[in-house]
Amino acid sequence: MRIAVNTRFLLKDYLEGYGYFIYELFRRITENHPEHTFIFLFDRPYDEQFVFGKNVIPVVAGPPARHPLLWKYWYDYKIPALLRRYKADLFVSCDGFCSLRTAVPQCLVLHDLAFLHYPEGISKTQLSFYKKYTPAFVKKAKTVITVSEYSKKDIVTHYPFAAGKLQVLYNGIRPVFQPMDFAASQPVKDLYTEGKEYFIYTGSVHPRKNLMGLLRAFSLFKKRQQSSMKLVIAGRLAWKYEAFSSSLKTYKYRQDVVLTGYLPEAELARLMASAYAMVYPSFFEGFGVPVAEAMQCGVPVITSAGSAMEEVAGDAALYADPADHSALADQLMRIYKDERLRFTLIEKGKLKAALYSWDQAAVRCWELMQDCIA
Repeated sequence: MRIAVNTRFLLKDYLEGYGYFIYELFRRITENHPEHTFIFLFDRPYDEQFVFGKNVIPVVAGPPARHPLLWKYWYDYKIPALLRRYKADLFVSCDGFCSLRTAVPQCLVLHDLAFLHYPEGISKTQLSFYKKYTPAFVKKAKTVITVSEYSKKDIVTHYPFAAGKLQVLYNGIRPVFQPMDFAASQPVKDLYTEGKEYFIYTGSVHPRKNLMGLLRAFSLFKKRQQSSMKLVIAGRLAWKYEAFSSSLKTYKYRQDVVLTGYLPEAELARLMASAYAMVYPSFFEGFGVPVAEAMQCGVPVITSAGSAMEEVAGDAALYADPADHSALADQLMRIYKDERLRFTLIEKGKLKAALYSWDQAAVRCWELMQDCIA
């Protein structure tokens, strides 16, 4: 069998959400099924680390698909031609887009519908593309995968015709995220926070992630507690980060906020595992991978109520309305002052994190791919 995979998010030194999803799944799937051939379709020069085995054929099909016009060209013209050339039996696309101009069965991964709930999070041209073509992609794909029951319900609510083809595949957690003892974590604190304890947020700096609300909550926490606690924000500057950067310049507690920028996964894991607590106040997510990563590290979590994160963490986290920074500050205070609560959340989080395995996800994904071809 010949399986074509959209791998345009496998970028050296720049793996994020979609990229990690593709990397973790297809590193395992290609290894588990050496009898099949996988055609990896890149839209720019690739790194050899992403050619996982002898059964992987890497193909560069430019130009890089970086905006809606090139998205349309890449998926509807370049992809069909390559599927014909390599006689593909299946096309798998994990970024929410697929081709509308091929008869090859397609397995589409649609992580969430954030563009409908928070349209201000993307440009107008991108928003127009998403609104116009996402329903068409869902109709065209033979199988549609999403990453939580929360996201599945949301997709069916907006696109009822998806119900019969929609399947849930939970994310896994990268094994590099592991607990660290005090002796190992102290050098990390020395490096990033002058040896002080810290709350951590990991992810991009983006309006949907609610970092302005996090700053307001941290400000209330500092006023009430008068502690030396720091706030570490680990992630790249993304869409419309300027307002956040501007506010930070005049922020009263600027000296207690640490911006790391994008970090390699090993360093990010060390920083996560050394944190006092993870704070993830995003307005909307289809899964919320950093929440699961924190739980596996033995770090307690504060995150958003009424979201997919409640499904992911269950009773192993504290929750607050992301629109209410005072409620978020209250949870910061709770976890800071109640050591017994913190320990309970850590133990529950470890148990919950054990449910999210990339090995299991790869097996389940392969089953869904087989169903798609059948």
